Amino acid sequence: MGRALRRQAPALVVACVALVAALGGTVYAGKTVKKLSGKAIKVKSLPGNRLAVGSVPGNRLKPGTIPGDRLAPGAISGARVEVSTLGQVPSAVHADSADSAHDAQTALHAVSALDATRVNGRTAGCAQGTRFFAGACWQESSSAAALPAPAAAVSCANQGGELPDALTLAAYSQQPGIAVAPGDEWSGDVPVVSGSNIYAVVTVSSTAVIDSALGSEVKKFRCVIPLVS
Repeated sequence: MGRALRRQAPALVVACVALVAALGGTVYAGKTVKKLSGKAIKVKSLPGNRLAVGSVPGNRLKPGTIPGDRLAPGAISGARVEVSTLGQVPSAVHADSADSAHDAQTALHAVSALDATRVNGRTAGCAQGTRFFAGACWQESSSAAALPAPAAAVSCANQGGELPDALTLAAYSQQPGIAVAPGDEWSGDVPVVSGSNIYAVVTVSSTAVIDSALGSEVKKFRCVIPLVS
């Protein structure tokens, strides 16, 4: 029996070597598969579900290859979105009609109080016989009657206005179509008070000359009405 084993030993050695070589080739082949690069893989030969997460960088993807419903929430930042591709935000539709301008005739023309009929429930605009000047409505004609300065101030207050200041009245007197009454008109300025109910009031002439007169004298006047009343 010992001689039989000795006769079979060379064949056994050869068989063992062949087995080791076969096993070694398998391992080597396995390692070869692991070393394959992406360039060695045929296009579309691997389905997407066989790829490990994060194995393909975003810059290797063709635009439009991934539908929006396959993206994870927050996967794309706003900086990567083309603004021109976005539609109108639903909640912004009402901004086109300017809800806050409901007191104006139209939102498009409500660029100033002159274009509105109501501002916070109050009438806006200059009435007939007045002219917009220096941010208010100025009467185009002087009063029909001449009155003392205190009575003139009361008359303007009853109309919702007041006597103008002297410098602005002088500027207004030079506007086209405006004529100051002969004998000067009252302003609302009181430069000197010399005693109880004894005071001077500034007056303005048709040539924009500024002077003064006792408040007890009678002169014509015009009122300045606020733009919103």
